Amino acid sequence: MTSIQQLAQWINESRSTVFFGGAGVSTESGIPDFRSASGLYQAKEVYGYPPEELLSHRFFSRHTELFFKYYRENLIAREAKPNPAHTALAQWEARGLLQAVVTQNIDGLHQAAGSKNVLELHGSNWRHYCVKCRARYDLDYVLAQEGVPQCAACGGIVRPDVVLYGEQLDDGVVSAAANAIAGAETLIVGGTSLAVYPAAGLLRYFNGEKLVLINRSETPYDSQAELVIRDSIGAVLGEVYAAAGA
Repeated sequence: MTSIQQLAQWINESRSTVFFGGAGVSTESGIPDFRSASGLYQAKEVYGYPPEELLSHRFFSRHTELFFKYYRENLIAREAKPNPAHTALAQWEARGLLQAVVTQNIDGLHQAAGSKNVLELHGSNWRHYCVKCRARYDLDYVLAQEGVPQCAACGGIVRPDVVLYGEQLDDGVVSAAANAIAGAETLIVGGTSLAVYPAAGLLRYFNGEKLVLINRSETPYDSQAELVIRDSIGAVLGEVYAAAGA
């Protein structure tokens, strides 16, 4: 039995399956990973700072205009479409084979593919809010303005509803993600090196039977997994979906 067939069988037979994904799920839809070598180089060359600084709460507060320039030019990808990984996960959820998607991505592609129970650890760049009055705005509102977007109600700064470096993850989202992972019999982890904390620490809540890791490179959890597939997450889940009707 191949790894693809094995995973297809596990998904069909598992009482509870959860998917935990990282940047690799989105890069296959053409969204660059700002933590990659090219992303790091480009940020320093064009903006003068590394991505972790540009996307920090401190930088947002002190250099707000440059923050929004980097944000608009690098973190918005409206043309991106769901890839076979997003599609497979959405179809499995619709069939009752997948209970939740836990994602570190902010691009909304899981929802675009049709997934409903998506736990966004780092928020979403489709949502924005005023830092003063908390009025909510969509992405179109922010893109329609130049420079620092301002609230139509009170004039406050309208910022993306994403977790910046130096900020805490939302307790409610983290709790829901931990509960979903703790209740899973099968946990599929894909497109992440499991090196970014505190998100990667959620794996400690998994007490199920089958841990599956799908990533192009090694992860710190490879030795603990029942199945490790070193390949493209989109290609793998696309093949699994096609295999044996899974």
